[in-house]
Amino acid sequence: MKPPSGPVVIDLDDGPRPAPGPAEAPPILDAPDAPPQGAAMQAAMRLGARRLSLAARAFWSALGALALLTLSLATWDYLAGLLTRLPVLGLVATALAALALAAALVLALREAAAMARLGRLDGIRRAAEAALAADDPAATRRALDRLTALYADRPDLARGRARLAERAGDHPEPAALVALAEAELLAPLDAAARREVEAAARQVAAVTAFVPLALADVAAALVANLRMIRRIAEIYGGRAGMVGGWRLTRTVLAHLVATGAVAVGDDLVGTLAGGGMLSKLSRRFGEGVVNGALTARVGVAALEVCRPLPFVSQPAPRVTQLLRRALTGLFDRA
Repeated sequence: MKPPSGPVVIDLDDGPRPAPGPAEAPPILDAPDAPPQGAAMQAAMRLGARRLSLAARAFWSALGALALLTLSLATWDYLAGLLTRLPVLGLVATALAALALAAALVLALREAAAMARLGRLDGIRRAAEAALAADDPAATRRALDRLTALYADRPDLARGRARLAERAGDHPEPAALVALAEAELLAPLDAAARREVEAAARQVAAVTAFVPLALADVAAALVANLRMIRRIAEIYGGRAGMVGGWRLTRTVLAHLVATGAVAVGDDLVGTLAGGGMLSKLSRRFGEGVVNGALTARVGVAALEVCRPLPFVSQPAPRVTQLLRRALTGLFDRA
């Protein structure tokens, strides 16, 4: 028998199956089972707190000294040769080099003055803490005199200085004196420092949530935290320069890393309104909340380091309160 020519039709029991469409595709889960950990802020903290080894510091110091010596000799030879060949241009170049050297000396003096001013803040706080521990009214008054002298050139604190001098005699106890200084001098500074912390936390959370670029959240977190720490130091009278501000940042971040405060704990995210809900809606929103919380934690540590008096009567800032005010309205639509 001759096989049939043409197409062969085979009947299936269930019939032909249609191709699956987009509606039948499985959902893509944005948030995994693990909660957000604030990877950007943890990376920025560890990057800022990283300390070079002794061999690495010796290497970079020797390399920097060699580069400075080479640049100085090259500049000297260039100026000497230019004075020989073209005296007028040589004089102009020599004047510019002298101007650059003078500017470098001025910058170095400003850095030294900024570091000395940060040291004054730390010295006043240590003196006040020692006076409170010893219950010594005379030592407390000396510490407050140093604080008043530190803020002598601040016109915004003139009224507070006057009220402190007027009412200091009515408070013989050390704790009462420190509480009076907190209320008259440090209360407006504390409010300004809290606003800086809230602004930095809001910025870091927004960049993490809405800018899906690689390493953008780490860079934004590092820059925002550096600026926040410098601003807090300036609010309390520190005037941190470039070197002093970086050393202050390393001190704050090293303290946080050493105490384990860079990890996300139950007291940080679990008590925040909407934190868990945001992490379920979007992984990026959850990371933004956690990075903002870690930024607020850095800000609280910087505030405690830069504040020239310990907290006695004024309430110490809390991370949850700062973050709640910082993120109010930021993720409402989410």
